[in-house]
Amino acid sequence: MFVKSGDKVKVIAGKDRGVTGTVIKALPKVNKVVVEGVNIAKKHQKPNSENPNGAIVEIAMPIDVSNVQVVNKDGVAGRVKYEFEDGKKVRYVKGVKLD
Repeated sequence: MFVKSGDKVKVIAGKDRGVTGTVIKALPKVNKVVVEGVNIAKKHQKPNSENPNGAIVEIAMPIDVSNVQVVNKDGVAGRVKYEFEDGKKVRYVKGVKLD
């Protein structure tokens, strides 16, 4: 999978198209990512010691990794390209090094 936790990504498809956010969690087994502020769902919580009356919490749900593109330092979204430099694998987006 070409996306890692902490990457800045732009959503290119779906109801949140055009939104830029940070990857909170990458789920490579199911090919999905959780992006901060994208695909927000409301979850009802039972009463507990923290919230004695219960609560409705908004959480970010996973989206498919094919619906995001990695954004480089210049703010340009694009496809990830891998190159080897001094025996190390380095990620690039539109000619700009990511790592």
